[in-house]
Amino acid sequence: MIAFEFATATRIVFGAGTLKEAGTLARALGRRPFVVTGKAVDRAAPLLRQLPGSATFSVAGEPTLATVRAGVAQAQGCDVVISFGGGSAIDAGKAIAALLTNPGDPLDYVEVIGKGKPITQPPVPFIAIPTTAGTGAEVTRNAVLGAPEHKVKVSLRSPLMLPRVALVDPDVVAAPLASRLDALTQLIEPFVSKKANPLTDALCREGMRRWRAGGNENWALAALFSGMALANAGLGAVHGLAGPLGGMLDAPHGALCAALLPAVMEINYRLAPNKERFDEVRRLVGDLSHLEVPSLRHYGLRREDFPAVVEKAAASSSMKGNPVTLTREQMVEILERAL
Repeated sequence: MIAFEFATATRIVFGAGTLKEAGTLARALGRRPFVVTGKAVDRAAPLLRQLPGSATFSVAGEPTLATVRAGVAQAQGCDVVISFGGGSAIDAGKAIAALLTNPGDPLDYVEVIGKGKPITQPPVPFIAIPTTAGTGAEVTRNAVLGAPEHKVKVSLRSPLMLPRVALVDPDVVAAPLASRLDALTQLIEPFVSKKANPLTDALCREGMRRWRAGGNENWALAALFSGMALANAGLGAVHGLAGPLGGMLDAPHGALCAALLPAVMEINYRLAPNKERFDEVRRLVGDLSHLEVPSLRHYGLRREDFPAVVEKAAASSSMKGNPVTLTREQMVEILERAL
């Protein structure tokens, strides 16, 4: 018997040129906008022209707990948050929107290193406008935040954090290789996840087809579908390991996923009693051996780091979706192969 739940952004607006609708969408949700951008603030000019007088906040690099604290302090009095940027800007905006209505410090709510308290109050209305085809953060219920002092990345997570609007305009979306490989990983892991369901399967299959076909529109759709799939079917060992690695290494998240994916797929395939889904992934995605993906050694990983990575990965929520349960020895094998 099939039984599942599915949740995503309240409204999805997709299409070339749809950025021009952002001002109208924002004004329908609030009158005092707070715009979160990436470090290239000038890219947001077409959005900011639609929102005169809005407060702005720039996120340089991947967001940390300190980033969110600063953003919440600056956003006081704002009643709608709009993120325009990659996954970093979107995750920062998502967390800021949640903490504007749920008092306290980010450490009160984050997983692993924090208290893990639930988000109980609906966040300030949040609009996500991605400018990279990768994370799918525009339709997910969590924000990934760095904690440099703990050398780890952690999530602030709640179903209440799903964006009110995800606006995806392929004309403003860039698709560098690291981002595209992040999206691909987020299509593969939910597809082979223990928590996969018929709806996420359909999204993953179509997403992988479009990823392989290529082009900004297809890559933007693939990233969107990947976010919807991972938010409802979970991830796996690639992201379980990439989280702690991201807290230790100066490397793009998508690049870490790309370095880990072949080794994780090989070990999962070896251990899985049913190989059918893995074989289907190979048929849908095709040969990726031509892609030049740097190894984890390139980003500074050393064998003496393995125990700390494995310890943190074992506690990761992403590991719960992996199609097979991995021992610590098998996680070390993955790291060795990806080194």
